[in-house]
Amino acid sequence: QARLVESGGGMVQPGGSLTLSCAASGFDFSNSYMTWVRQAPGKGPEWVAGINLGGLITSHPDSVRDRFTVSRDNDKKIMYLQMNSLKPEDTALYYCLRARNLNDYEGTGLRGQGTQVIVSS
Repeated sequence: QARLVESGGGMVQPGGSLTLSCAASGFDFSNSYMTWVRQAPGKGPEWVAGINLGGLITSHPDSVRDRFTVSRDNDKKIMYLQMNSLKPEDTALYYCLRARNLNDYEGTGLRGQGTQVIVSS
């Protein structure tokens, strides 16, 4: 059964860092585009990172570029999101998707339960 499980969220002060993980199982991870999406309370989903099959091509929106970095380890079947210089507006539920392309915020129907990130002093 295909599954995605996120971890690594928590509460951090503004300016702090967190690294999120997305562990995949039950599907061909190394041949799948993957994305990170976040959703803040009362708002729609926002795509924040995408990575291609081999991990050499990544993409981020302007809102997080230079602060967030996506990576993947195909041997371990894990995708990561390194988040630096966190801001209160980064507070959201972060989840990973098996995606159709680098910018996909809807995914192919497989997503994790998410991990909560709270940025607050």
